[in-house]
Amino acid sequence: MKKISADFIYPVTSDPIKNGVIVLDEIGKILAIDHEQDHDPASLEKHIGIIIPGFVNTHCHLELSHMRGKVDTGTGLIPFITNVVKFRDFPEAEILEAIRQADEEMYKGGIVAVGDISNKTDTAAQKMASAIQYYTFVEMFDFLNDGLTNSEFEKYMTVFSDQAGTDGNKKSVVPHAPYTVSEGLFQKINGVNQVGQTVSIHNQETPAENELFETGKGDFVSFYENFGMPLKSFLPSHKPSIHYALEHMNPLCKTLFVHNTLTTTADIKAAHSWNPNVYWATCPNANLYIENRLPNYQAFLDADARMTIGTDSLTSNWQLSIFEEMKTITRFKSFVPFQTLLKWATINGAEALGYEQTLGSLEVGKKPGLVLLEGVNENNWTSGSVRRVG
Repeated sequence: MKKISADFIYPVTSDPIKNGVIVLDEIGKILAIDHEQDHDPASLEKHIGIIIPGFVNTHCHLELSHMRGKVDTGTGLIPFITNVVKFRDFPEAEILEAIRQADEEMYKGGIVAVGDISNKTDTAAQKMASAIQYYTFVEMFDFLNDGLTNSEFEKYMTVFSDQAGTDGNKKSVVPHAPYTVSEGLFQKINGVNQVGQTVSIHNQETPAENELFETGKGDFVSFYENFGMPLKSFLPSHKPSIHYALEHMNPLCKTLFVHNTLTTTADIKAAHSWNPNVYWATCPNANLYIENRLPNYQAFLDADARMTIGTDSLTSNWQLSIFEEMKTITRFKSFVPFQTLLKWATINGAEALGYEQTLGSLEVGKKPGLVLLEGVNENNWTSGSVRRVG
């Protein structure tokens, strides 16, 4: 057995414990959670700081790790997407090494599970070798073009077949975003996933997305024209883009809406009415990197929404650290309490990805990984650091 103690232990699903002790077996499963007074001090591995469960990163693009620093900040989403397409192709060895390094960076930063977007099979081998558990979302899009639906679906089903879905890893097929997925492709995606699986979708990340669906105009019209795919048959719904997703996704799957920087109270209520198993992923550093905006977190708090935290990719972020994402939220929206952020970063993400039986909180029987926040307390933690201790 291993006994690890700290100034405070934050189980997440119960109250913090001052001078707590976590007893682990040889594989890291929690056998007991006690107080220091109940143990011989000589038997304890004592730490200064706060021990929490490992982080869950609900939104990442691991396969884009080789593009770190390659795309300018502050351009807005549409120029960002254009640059990703332009700069994505690199030598295979460089791509694979960047993926390995990014996976290692996340592990050292206390991340124990990742919801990862894949358009290719580049990440498959690293996921199988990693100590992190991955839920791979094989992302599909046909650019709202029914003529491409069948060929694009078959192409991405090949990727799906080659991605890891065993030994603690999971996978599903998912739509990219409302502005890139036709009704027909939504139907094909729905036919693959099982009831209860998690499906993610990028949502309301830029004003142009809502504008397209509300008016049929805006920057996405010219975006498609520039790629030689004019939206000739597209008809606006005169509603925000999330309603198109709600009309065509399967409400029997867990649904993870990602980014949500333009999502309103009415949008949140509509989603919660559509499906009780809705989760929301916020990627604050990526939102600032691309569009210099953040979601209306108060609206999500008021709706008691199940928020989670993601990093997005190294194309749109300076690092892959959930702790840094928490710091960013506090820097700009300090009304979100520390313990609320901690829940977003752990148990909510574990539930969203279906790992709540083993990850996300410090409870007997779980193997959540132990992360130490050093140089912090509940009221002053944004200058602290993080490292794994169990």
